Amino acid sequence: MLETPLLAAFLAFCRIGGCFLVMPGLSSVRVPLQVRLFVAVAASLALLAHLWDAITPHVSTRPGPLLVLIASELAIGALIGLVARFYVLALQFIGAATAMLTGFGMAGGTAIEEQEPQPALGAIISFSALMLLFVMDFHHEIIRALVASYRLVPVESLFDPQSALTDVTDTLSDAFFVMIRLGSPFIAYAILVNLAIGFVNKLTPQIPVYFISLPFVIAGGLILLYFAIGSLLGLFADGFLPIFAGR
Repeated sequence: MLETPLLAAFLAFCRIGGCFLVMPGLSSVRVPLQVRLFVAVAASLALLAHLWDAITPHVSTRPGPLLVLIASELAIGALIGLVARFYVLALQFIGAATAMLTGFGMAGGTAIEEQEPQPALGAIISFSALMLLFVMDFHHEIIRALVASYRLVPVESLFDPQSALTDVTDTLSDAFFVMIRLGSPFIAYAILVNLAIGFVNKLTPQIPVYFISLPFVIAGGLILLYFAIGSLLGLFADGFLPIFAGR
């Protein structure tokens, strides 16, 4: 019957498309909706040949069980994409914090992934990190995770909210510690510089030291970023696979 292959393909599309819907890069507002749809359909059809035995035996033609399977597959795929997205969102957060700590956080610029304005320095860090992940084939790791998910979370086992919440909290915790390490030079720089400016301002209260010192704070932040950007992006890329594969 033609009904079973179509439903199997649709269930595969639900998990894979749910992941592509929220994964970093492909879910950006800069990517047209048609491109996301066609990529998800192409990946689903390509992987269906390898996942046929894992999906087809559990396809149900009854509306009730079928709707449950569709909701479960969408949630599982979205969870896989969210694990990667939370890690990139953590970098966007520390990028915005870095811009604020170095004096660049006052004016918002064009964001790369989101529609909300983002400081120019944060946008540069986010875009560089995202490009580095694609160069290192992180999207291949996501596809491998999708294939492996049919072995770890079979179609018939359905979505487990408790396990999903554990994965999300572990991802946020690990990403937080990685980003604190990446942003620690800028945090220390901001503390020392602002402390020094505060002392100078107390010694000369008649002079608006803050406005005079802002160009020097920005220049120091740019010099620090010049020497630290390579290590920052390298540590970010090195931390992605252990966090993502560990979930």
